[in-house]
Formats: sequence, C-alpha cells, structure tokens
Amino acid sequence: MELLNTMKPFLQEAWQKAGFEQPTGIQQKTIPTISEGADIIAESPTGTGKTLAYLLPILHNIDPDKKEIQAVILSPTRELAMQIHQVIQTFTLNSGIVSGAFIGGVDLKRQLDRLKKNPMIIVGTPGRINELLDKKKMKMHEVKTVVVDEVDQMVAQKLTYDVKMVIQSTLRDRQVLFFSATISEEVKDFAKKVMIDPTFIQVERGQNNAVDHIYFVSDRRDKVEVLRRIYRMNESMKALIFINDSFHIDELAAKFKYKKIPIGVLHSAANKKERAGAIQQFRSGKLSLLLATDIAARGMDIQGLTHVIHLDMPEKMEQYIHRSGRTGRMGAKGTVISLVTPTEEKTLLKYGKELGVAMTKKELYGGEIVDDRPNSNSRKGDDKERRPKREPRSERSHQYETSNKNDGARKSYRNEESKRAVFKGTSPIKGEKGRANQAPSGSNRTTTPPKKDRKR
Repeated sequence: MELLNTMKPFLQEAWQKAGFEQPTGIQQKTIPTISEGADIIAESPTGTGKTLAYLLPILHNIDPDKKEIQAVILSPTRELAMQIHQVIQTFTLNSGIVSGAFIGGVDLKRQLDRLKKNPMIIVGTPGRINELLDKKKMKMHEVKTVVVDEVDQMVAQKLTYDVKMVIQSTLRDRQVLFFSATISEEVKDFAKKVMIDPTFIQVERGQNNAVDHIYFVSDRRDKVEVLRRIYRMNESMKALIFINDSFHIDELAAKFKYKKIPIGVLHSAANKKERAGAIQQFRSGKLSLLLATDIAARGMDIQGLTHVIHLDMPEKMEQYIHRSGRTGRMGAKGTVISLVTPTEEKTLLKYGKELGVAMTKKELYGGEIVDDRPNSNSRKGDDKERRPKREPRSERSHQYETSNKNDGARKSYRNEESKRAVFKGTSPIKGEKGRANQAPSGSNRTTTPPKKDRKR
C-alpha cells in the first residue's frame, strides 16, 4: 500500500471504493518505472491488472488545469477502448480530469464535439485517432505519454503504421509504454523504431489453481452438440466461446439458436451497434453465451465470467493464453473447456506441458461430466444422451391396418391371420399366386370368376 500512499487522494479513494487490496505484481513493478518517465515493455498474464498498472501513474501526473491532451492510450479494438475509458471515468471521479474515447464506427461529428470539451487523456483505436490528426482536429504537443495496449495484437493486425504515426505526432521527449500478456520478437523489433532504450518488465506466469482446464474429444461435426449438452447440464454458466475466424460465425450461431441455446455474436464484421448490444446483453445476463473471435474479444474484462470455451482449437499457444485469461481474473474461480478432435488433442496437451497447466480429459455419460465411462466396453454411442425406453407394443393379433391403393380399399392382416387366406382362392401375402376373387358375405361388390371357369 506504500505505493498507493504516494498517489493523489482521488486515486486512493477510487482504489478503496473498488475494493482492491494490495497492488498486483505488474503494478508493483511498473508504476515506479513509469513515474520516472522511462519507456517500458511490460509482459504480464491476462487478468493481472495491467490497465491500472499504467493508468494510475498517468492519472497521477495529469494536470487538470492544463486543457490539452496529455496522454494517449491506443487499443486494437473498439470494445477494449471503451472498457479502458470506463476505468478512466471511474478513477477520475471528482478529479477535474476530462477524458474522451475516439473509436471507428462512430459518427465523426459527435467525436469532434467531444474534442471541444478539451479532454486531457484520450483512448481510442489508431485509425480513428489518425483520422482526427489528419483533419488537424487534435493537438499533440502537450502529450507526455503514449500507451499501446495489447501491442502484440497491434502487430498481428498490421496496425503498426497507424500506431507509429500517432507516436510521431507527439514531441520527441514523450514516454512510450507497451503492454501485453505476450511479447513476441516482432513486438521487440517494433519497439526499437519508436522507443528510446526501453526497460523490459516481465511477470512470470504462475499457476492459477482457481481455474480448471478440461477438454472433450469429439469429431469436428459433433462439437456443437457436445457444447449443447454441456450447457444443458449447467444453464447458469456465463461463457465466452471462441472460434478462429468470423467467416462462418453467423451460420454457427444459427445452429445454436436452432437448438434453443441463448447466444450472442461478437465479431469484427458486425457494426458498432450490434457489437455493443451483444456485449451489453451478455454483461447483464440476458445472454448466457457469447460467440466471438479473438480479435473481437481481445482484452475484454467481463465480470462473473465462469467459463471460457475453445470451440475451435487455438492455432497458437498465445491464443490459448489470451482466451483462457478471460476467466479466473484476479484469482477468481473459472473453468476453461476445450473441444478438440483426436488430432487436436496432441496439440492441446503440448500447450499444457509448456504452460505448466494440467489438461484433464473429461467425457459425457448419462447426462453428467465424468472422468471415465463406467464400462470401458460400452457400445459406440453410449456417451449420447439416453432416450427413454419405448413402451412395449399392445397385442394386435386381431387388428389390421387399412391402406389406400388406387380407388379401392385393401385389408392387410397381421400375425397368424396374415399367414392364411381369409377367403377362398385369395392370398394377401405378397408374392403368392392368385388374386382376391370373392367379396365378403353381404357385399354388393361384383366379382369376376376365375379365368379357368369362364365360358369361351
């Protein structure tokens, strides 16, 4: 707490109101270095408090009397930008600090009006901020710090040009901060172009015993059905479901809805209103499941998220880290479920070995999640939901069914009566010679005598 005691009173008050106790490892390591004005590259696992690690020292140093932009935070997605802005608003209450969010997909005129309020700290996507810079609507000569959050995703999405343009629009004595759960060699190469002798800070990935990592093996075509059964066993779950691309996401969502599973969709192709609506419904609990791609859900912090489900196997271990980190944040309990094919199982176990995470195989049996089936010699398909046994048929030895053929009615007899001709010269058994040539007693039907009795 000594670290926080040096902060301004409004920050200490917001910290206590949020119910936080001791600063996390990444906060303890980065706050003093950021306060000194050094450039840093910070790597820390998802859910360890990276946002406050850079926000606290930045907000502490902002001068509310100076009506100019003093800090810029860049995010790869609109959702993460808005999430960061919400944290800024929470921690600047009664401080006199004005903030603003500037993201793509929003009416430009509205954002120009927001600039008239003279924000001192802004957060946004690189493309939109560059657009405002090109229009000469933003002045960056008072910016002291530029933060690039989820920097590895910026590199993966090839947003480095926009990021570089934003950084270069500030004065040379600015401070640049890179934050992410994973720092690749590409990120370090990019840092050399925009940073001055950066300090690399890393928090080791510890084992979070509050999070269980389990998996189910199935054919690819059966994954949706397996997930449906898992959900039906625990409809109170709040799960983020990941797939690798958005090409078939709407088709996949339709399959879930057909199976009566309440699910929202979050992908980069959706417009801002659709994405915001899906997130809001998910956060409020109106939707239990949210289907998303990595890009759309990157950096999202959703309170009470009980499960992360890998419907598609992550192509890289870094993807598994970022996805799985959405649950079990700040030591909370959570469950990570992977649905894999027999081939993908090998890759998943490799990830677990490298991360030091125990991957436990589970199976579905009798409507429950079990470690092993009770009988290893059970027939194929025993893991399917058991259907109620069909009741035995009632005796129908003297009943018959009527079926239409052409314009007349034909009687089909069952059991013992079907084995003999009911009328002389007839055989209702298919394949035997002879045709019905006599009507039942009392019938007005005219019959034709057998061919051999006809007069020539």
